[in-house]
Amino acid sequence: MESPSPGGGYRNLPKGQTALIIAVAVVVGVAIAFPAYRIFILLSVGIGVVVAVILYLWHRFRPLKEENIHNKRPLGLG
Repeated sequence: MESPSPGGGYRNLPKGQTALIIAVAVVVGVAIAFPAYRIFILLSVGIGVVVAVILYLWHRFRPLKEENIHNKRPLGLG
């Protein structure tokens, strides 16, 4: 087992765009290799899109106001 780097993650794991490409490739590979997972993947993506649209519309029509934010400095910095 590797020891974590000071930043909390592992040093040799891909980050950013490379990790996203690898994740998409794994999902596509699983969907091709195991056809039964296609339904699960489609349902998961569909639910994610519906939740994202609901949250987007909620925050678009009900934005946060300054007086609604109670603890502006939760860590006590500044």
